[in-house]
Amino acid sequence: MIDKKAFNKEFWVFLWSSILIALSACLGNVLDAIIVGNLIDEDSVSAINISRTMVQFMFTLNMLLATGAGMLVGIQLGKKDIQQASYIFTISMVACVVAGLVIAAIGFYFPDASTRLFCNNERFFEPTKAYLQVMMIGAPVYLLMWGLDTMVSVDGSPKLVSLSIFVDNLVHLVLDIVFIKYLGWGIASSSVATVIGHVVGIAFMAFHFLSPKNNLRLKWRSVPQRYTLNSTLKEIISQGAPLAIASICLTLLLFSSNHIVLSTLGRAGIFAFSLCMYMLQIYNLFLGGVCRTIQSFGSIQVGKGDNEAFLLVQRKSFGFITLAMVITCVVVWIWPESIASLFGADEGEFFSESSNALRIFAISFIPFCYIYTIMIVYKLYGYGKIALFISFALSLTVIPVLWIMSKVAPGLLWYSFLIAYIIETAAIFMLHKMYKVKFELKN
Repeated sequence: MIDKKAFNKEFWVFLWSSILIALSACLGNVLDAIIVGNLIDEDSVSAINISRTMVQFMFTLNMLLATGAGMLVGIQLGKKDIQQASYIFTISMVACVVAGLVIAAIGFYFPDASTRLFCNNERFFEPTKAYLQVMMIGAPVYLLMWGLDTMVSVDGSPKLVSLSIFVDNLVHLVLDIVFIKYLGWGIASSSVATVIGHVVGIAFMAFHFLSPKNNLRLKWRSVPQRYTLNSTLKEIISQGAPLAIASICLTLLLFSSNHIVLSTLGRAGIFAFSLCMYMLQIYNLFLGGVCRTIQSFGSIQVGKGDNEAFLLVQRKSFGFITLAMVITCVVVWIWPESIASLFGADEGEFFSESSNALRIFAISFIPFCYIYTIMIVYKLYGYGKIALFISFALSLTVIPVLWIMSKVAPGLLWYSFLIAYIIETAAIFMLHKMYKVKFELKN
């Protein structure tokens, strides 16, 4: 029998901590865009959005190497298998650092070639390069930060993670203003501020490993010995694959959308699309918080085999995200011009295009959030094929719809995302019926 009072308290601690954790993945770009939009110009806002493709790629690696591993760690902790949980934690963190070092080397030695992958427009090339190179060199810090916040949270210290993220973003915000406004260092310094903030956040989270309540330790050998390095990496990657594939597809979507929108609607269009992507980051605060709660707190219930508790986690998660999305949507519909002004818009063309795009995207992101969340639920229930389908469809459905709309109805281009998500919802419903899905934990 569930102790509802204790359960609810633990759930809300995980959820609010997870929402703050999501800040580390999304608020950095939003803060950078607001500050450079007001202190530099609108084109710098677009340059940061173009660079977001690399942020999304690094976040994909985090999904593959850390988020999936976090679910496995949660399951092992639920089974009281501390040694196996520590081994998975160790392999995951080492893999994150190694992947980050590879990205850093590419960014350091090939800055022009790296920038050309994301930006072939000369107007935006130099600011994109300046911001992107620092970000790539700081990749080990990004990946370690995101990996640690997942592990420390699932190991029972979500409040410490919340504090670390708060300090991280406070340092980032202060340095952003100092570097740009008072020292005049330009757009690259905004990326430097993000990296420094993450370093401070990592230092704060390190205190978890000094606590006697900490279960996770660096462990280089698995017990029993049948768990090898290769088999553990395969299990980590398999668990994180649906989330990583969804993120890869979103990376491809951002890359394709930037090119299609810029060629179809020009400067005002790419600025408006940038605002929509920054608005998505606000949705991601709630979406990321809910998903991490299901992945961490929910996976512990899966490890215990407690179907009733896991269902309760889902009901509370979906209820919260519904309320959060409705409120966000209403705010965007009432004050779209204020949002555009916040990012430095000061021309009529920018205001008009941005207001139209923001209102349409505010509705479009609602089905996106539901689809993404249900993907994680399918994965934890063992319906990996449906989760994998959603991973691919979530973004790849949008690209052909966006391309077709740009050719046949460019004036309705912003509706492409909503149309695509409606198609995906219908496809998921048919798969659910085809596989005769039952949301019950399998023994």
